[in-house]
Amino acid sequence: MWVWQLVLAVGFGIGSAVVPVMNAEAYVLAVGATHALNPVVAAAGISVGQTIGKVAMFLAVRYRPGYAARKTKEPKPVNLDTRRGRFIQWNRDVTKRLLDAMSDSRWGIPVTLLSAFVGVPPLYGVALIGGASRMRTVVFTLSVLAGRGARFILLALGVSAF
Repeated sequence: MWVWQLVLAVGFGIGSAVVPVMNAEAYVLAVGATHALNPVVAAAGISVGQTIGKVAMFLAVRYRPGYAARKTKEPKPVNLDTRRGRFIQWNRDVTKRLLDAMSDSRWGIPVTLLSAFVGVPPLYGVALIGGASRMRTVVFTLSVLAGRGARFILLALGVSAF
């Protein structure tokens, strides 16, 4: 009986990882409140499905066509006297800092765990930036699975207790 619940939850988790309007938290809350399914099995399935979906996004960015053969080229110079030029330069600096932070194990793992458990910064963006960084796939996968598992199981247990 629990196998089909797990398969259903994994499928919904994969969909909710890629399609932002499919809310995994709402699914876990509904399962926990109605007691129609086992909330812990549903939470575990959602966690696995979300991890599969986020790792797929991570790998899609990492192995996109032309990414490996791309040579780093110097960006076009911008005119820092204009508002647009200052914004472009600021955006380049922030992007470089984010990629460097996600590549560093001192910051990449905690940011991914925090994003997976709390949702700040959004895990959708962290998956995309992580794929562009030098973060290892196994480290990203385990961080997302641990954070999402803790989030959804705590949520399911909290709601099903009432």
